[in-house]
Amino acid sequence: MEKPVDYYLSLPYIIQVVHEEDGWFAAVKDLPGCMTYADTWDELGAMIEDAMRGWIEVQLEDGRLIPEPVGILHK
Repeated sequence: MEKPVDYYLSLPYIIQVVHEEDGWFAAVKDLPGCMTYADTWDELGAMIEDAMRGWIEVQLEDGRLIPEPVGILHK
């Protein structure tokens, strides 16, 4: 059964953030190619969530598995 996008957004993915000269770059470690760029720190959170939502939606539409964060325990 396919899990909803919000399920994946609630998981503790590791987000790598780098401050660059012109802004902030972020990449989600366990979601290959899921990345974004923001001009300011304040914009970064919304930009990351938008990038993750779009990445997950496309994967689900294409019938691909969504990797869950490495080390997550299931009960």
